[in-house]
Order: sequence, then structure tokens, then C-alpha cells
Amino acid sequence: MDELQFTNKAKQMVADYANKKNEEKTTPLEVYVVWSCKTLQNNKAMLSTDAPDGRYYEVTYNGDKQEFYFDAYIKEHNQLIK
Repeated sequence: MDELQFTNKAKQMVADYANKKNEEKTTPLEVYVVWSCKTLQNNKAMLSTDAPDGRYYEVTYNGDKQEFYFDAYIKEHNQLIK
């Protein structure tokens, strides 16, 4: 799976999940990639949306097993330390 195919699939997965959790509908075009990496046959991306729910998503593709792993996180704490 090339990087573009993976990114499109990951955005669709995030949009589908976000639409189950939020009243406001999200399209894959509204999902943005914060970070992405491809190593050998594996891909990983961190994604988010503009929805005010504080969710953050991680999608991993294992190329050996052709499996996707999907994680959703909610920001629990944010503190400025000087």
C-alpha cells in the first residue's frame, strides 16, 4: 500500500469514527494528518479534526499481515510549564 492510499484510508476511518461520536458530520477532507511515516511495508499516521471534542487518532497499517490498527485518544490534560 502506497502512502497516498494509506492516508486516504486513514482519513476515511477517522471520519467514520468521528461521525459516530459527534453530532456534527465530518468528511475525510476535513481530517488532517499531523504526522505520518512509512517504514518498509508499514505505515503510521497521527490525525485529527477541527471538532471541539479533543480527540486525536492514530492509524497503523501492518503490511506483513495487511491489518489496520485504529486508536482514538481524548486529551486529558494540557499544562504550560516554564
